[in-house]
Formats: sequence, C-alpha cells, structure tokens
Amino acid sequence: MGNHDLHNRRLAATPRGIGVMANFFIERALNAEVWDVEGKRYIDFAGGIAVLNTGHRHPKMVAAIEAQLQRFTHTCYQVLPYESYVTLAERINALTPGGHAKKTCFFSSGAEAVENAIKIARAYTGRPGIIAFSGAFHGRTMMGCALTGKVAPYKIGFGPFPAEIYHAPFPVDLHGVSVEDSIRAIHTLFKSDIDPKRVAAIILEPVQGEGGFYVTPPALMQALRNECDEHGILLIYDEVQTGFGRTGKLFAAEHFDVMPDIITMAKSMAGGTTLSAVCGKAEVMDGPAPGGLGGTYAGNPLAIAAAHAVIDIIEQEQLVARANVLGDRLVARLKKAQKNNPTIKEVRGLGSMIAVEFYDPSTDQPSMEITKQVQQAALAEGLILLTCGVYTNALRFLYPLTIQDAVFDEALDILDRALMKVVS
Repeated sequence: MGNHDLHNRRLAATPRGIGVMANFFIERALNAEVWDVEGKRYIDFAGGIAVLNTGHRHPKMVAAIEAQLQRFTHTCYQVLPYESYVTLAERINALTPGGHAKKTCFFSSGAEAVENAIKIARAYTGRPGIIAFSGAFHGRTMMGCALTGKVAPYKIGFGPFPAEIYHAPFPVDLHGVSVEDSIRAIHTLFKSDIDPKRVAAIILEPVQGEGGFYVTPPALMQALRNECDEHGILLIYDEVQTGFGRTGKLFAAEHFDVMPDIITMAKSMAGGTTLSAVCGKAEVMDGPAPGGLGGTYAGNPLAIAAAHAVIDIIEQEQLVARANVLGDRLVARLKKAQKNNPTIKEVRGLGSMIAVEFYDPSTDQPSMEITKQVQQAALAEGLILLTCGVYTNALRFLYPLTIQDAVFDEALDILDRALMKVVS
C-alpha cells in the first residue's frame, strides 16, 4: 500500500492530537538512512527526536536484543529481578559526573523519569514546590505538562495541572533575557509566591531541547547551585535529550563545573527501545519508601540489554569525540551560509546538539514561515529535519553520531541548497 492510502487511513483511525510531520510511511532503516513504503530514500537528521545517537539498527544493539529474546522478555523487575538491571545501574552511577555515591532506577519514558525525579525530590526534602523555566520541555504527562514552559501545543485544553509548580524566565540573550533577570525572577518567586524553604527542587535542561537548543549559561548553573545550597533545594538536570554523547560529552552536565543532585535520562540511552533512568546522590535516591518507585515495564530486560550495547558502542566507536567533529563541520557550513543569508539570525549549540534560528530580515522578528520553508525544501530532496524553539523558528540537527562521512556530506549539500532557496 502506498503513502497516500496509508495517510488517509491514519487520518481516519488515529486522533488529530498526535501531530505527524511527514505524510510518508517508513518501511525500513539503517544507520542514518530510511526508506519509505514506496522505496524513496531519506537521510534522517531527526533521529526519532534525539533517540538514535547510535543510528537505526546498529548490529551490536540488534544482537544484544536478540540474545535477550532467547532468555526472557519480561518479569517485572519488582517481582523477579535480573542482574542486567543492576549492572546497568552500576554503569550509569560510574559514568555520570561526580565522585559521590549514587543510585539509579529505571523507567520507560523521559516523562516518567522526570515525574519520578520530582517524586524523589519531594520525598527526600519533604517539600512540595518545584521551579522550572520558560521554554523548557519535560514531557507530556500532567506533571510533565505542568513543568513544561510552553503552552502551545503542550498545555492547551489539558488543565488544571499539578499545583506548586513555578516558572522563571530562561536566559536567552537573543530574546533580551539575562542570567540576572532569571535569578531576579526566582527571588521574586521567593518573595511573592513560595517560601524557598518549601521548594523541593529546581529543574532545568543543560541545553534546552524543544525550547530551541539554547545552552544554559554557566553563570546560571552556578547561581542556581548557590541558591539550592543556601535553601536546601535539590538541583535536577533533565538530560533526556542531551545525554549519551549528543553534546560532545557523555552527559551535558560535564560541560559545567556544577554538580546536580539528580539527573534524568532517556532517548538515546537505549537506541530506540523504551528505557529511561533517574540517577542521583545515594541519600537522595533513598528518599522514597520501598514500593514508592517502580512500574510494570520499568527497566524492561530487552531495553536494558539495548542500553548496555549502546554504552559499549559509544565507547568503542568513540562517538563522544565524533559528536564534536560532526558538530564542527555542521557549524562551519552553517556559518558560511549565514554570510550570504540574512534570514539566519544565530547558529548555536554544543557538540552535535546544534540549531540554526531564522528571523525575517524585514522585521527582525522570529520567522516560523522561513523555518518551515527551509525544512520543506530539505525534505523535498530527502533530508529529514525537525523544528524547535519558543517561536518554532529554529531547525535542530539530530543525526546519528554513527553517520557515514559520505552521507553526512550529502546531507549538508542538501541543507545548503535548501538555505539558498529562501534567499533566491
């Protein structure tokens, strides 16, 4: 059956609330390439929204899942535990930054990891309040929506949301918000909305994902750590999109000289299988009582096996270093295009977590329309890109770090032509 017929079936069978970017349907994939049901080839710079740092169907990951299939597929870890879960927890404890004692537990999705990080923070501190930031994305569950700092499309029609969630503006020079503005806003919250002694945690992304790939200024990280230490508040890094090599470090936290108390992770940790994790200081992680954490599918053995393989692949193929090499090549190409393209307002990011932001040069305002034009021009030539940003005016690049050089260069050439079309 062709794309057109499948598209019509999708519209009839599934709700409109599940927004779908493409009107074609994927049949198979390998590394950074996918083929639709009609045989057309695409280069995948979306990576399942940052899930495929090790590419589609990496042979070592496939082999690990196949081997686990021969043993068992599910027992529920809380009923019948298995060694691979414990071993992966030990690996995560060792790989995350900081030499302090840590513990890790596993879940199924990034939102689930965030929700449990909040539960852990509240249980440990005995406090209800949580502070997040504008532009943040922390998931689509009710708590995830409450924490997320963007109304459309994530919150429209879904309230009321959980109480005791507060937002401060995220510092973005391009949007006229400084680190000082952010800290001043937090102090205002402490004066007008919630006593800091009732705040359990401050949560933020080291690099905002859906918000636009804005890198958190180191000065903000340090200021938040100081606030947390002064008031007994926990600092949570949401590394669901930034983890496992994307930013040129295994975890984005390594870019900052500031240790969090808790880190959430998901997406690329298990190569497309459903796994997430919360890792934190041992005493903090032991805050909830036995039975307070878990989930029927949390730490599924197939996903655990995939995660072990992913960590091996990242180490053996030196993908953290490759993230920097590929990111430098992409940034160089974008900076070159920027010289002759007045719609490109800014190129930014860390490692291979890169974004390009578009403005209308006639108004000097964010332009979702220009961004969409570039995205569609690239897609017409077989390059899949995703948008992001508070104003949906940025393109983000989430190619597998295993992408072949020839395929990467081919994609950059397509990107060049797409960028030229908006100024021609």
